[in-house]
Amino acid sequence: MIRSKIHLFVLSFCLLVFLCSCASVPPPSPSSSPSSQQQSGDNRGVDAVTAVSRSSTDGQPAWLTATDSVFSRDSFVTGVGTGNNRNLAEKNALTALSSVFRNSLQADETITNSYQEMVRSGSTAVWTENTSVENAIKTSTSMELIGAEIREVWNDTKTNYYYAVAVMEIPKTARVYTQMIQDNQQILSNLLDIPADDRNSLDSLARYQFAITLAEVNQVFANVLSVIGSPVPAGIKRPEEYRTETANIMKSIPVSVIVENDRGNRIRDAFSSVLSAAGFKTGGNNTRYQLQAKFSLSEVQLPNQTIKFSRYVVDGNFVDTSTGAILFPYNINNREGHTTQSEADNRALAAAERKIKEDYSGTLTAYLSQLLPKK
Repeated sequence: MIRSKIHLFVLSFCLLVFLCSCASVPPPSPSSSPSSQQQSGDNRGVDAVTAVSRSSTDGQPAWLTATDSVFSRDSFVTGVGTGNNRNLAEKNALTALSSVFRNSLQADETITNSYQEMVRSGSTAVWTENTSVENAIKTSTSMELIGAEIREVWNDTKTNYYYAVAVMEIPKTARVYTQMIQDNQQILSNLLDIPADDRNSLDSLARYQFAITLAEVNQVFANVLSVIGSPVPAGIKRPEEYRTETANIMKSIPVSVIVENDRGNRIRDAFSSVLSAAGFKTGGNNTRYQLQAKFSLSEVQLPNQTIKFSRYVVDGNFVDTSTGAILFPYNINNREGHTTQSEADNRALAAAERKIKEDYSGTLTAYLSQLLPKK
């Protein structure tokens, strides 16, 4: 009887130990579970949550020393990074991944940043019904890393260093970048369908400037496809073709420079030289675009001064006479001195000329660079 109870107690204890050991088994890592793989869709950002595995150096993951053994080159582009914290390791992994593409093409960051801003602001949406470009750009931090993700992170418990592997799946990447090129090509087709009577206008200029940006971006996208061995869609034009047409449009846009109270046309000629250098055609009085300015000189009275001073003021507006709209203003003023008033006036006039030649180019360029095409 006592022996039976002992046997029953031992059996119960063993069963309890077995159940506790089952309960302590950790769940599968999210980075390797089928459900986590299914969630990494085309719009997944690089900041997706990835589990961190921890072990000593002896238990390091295979991808750390032999990345291709885990992520086949036929299916993945990879980059491995390390750091003394997880964020730094992930950032370095993405940098390593990006370098795979940037080593073969250095994109102009000013242009690509401008493109991203235009997409995110919705400026491209009016030119296409397809939202694939907008969705992809809004969820990515880099033009070359659309669809990239941190697949695994490992922490070496001996050194407390972190290691991360960033990946881009080649089939998915090929689909995404091909579609974005095709969408940009459709935007270009709509963008450059310009009515003949509006060809020589600032809106036409804005369209071609936007076309240059799209062409530059398409080169970045095409480079990604080339690196992963995927065919590039036909019909992609080089940015230089659009730059040439942009220059031709500027040469065909006449701008009149009209200055009130000018002195020997010196203020007019100063403005005209800047406009000509920018590529515009200057001259005439009845053009659609006009630079309308007023120049004035005035004596400056200062107490206890034997030096005579003259103040110059230039107030100008770049105007679209078809609508009466002031496209952008330009205003400068300062004073010059001499022992005689006449020489002070001459110096003020010369200073105004220099200031226009030095400054107006920057004002004009700033306006033209932010022009957005209208539909």
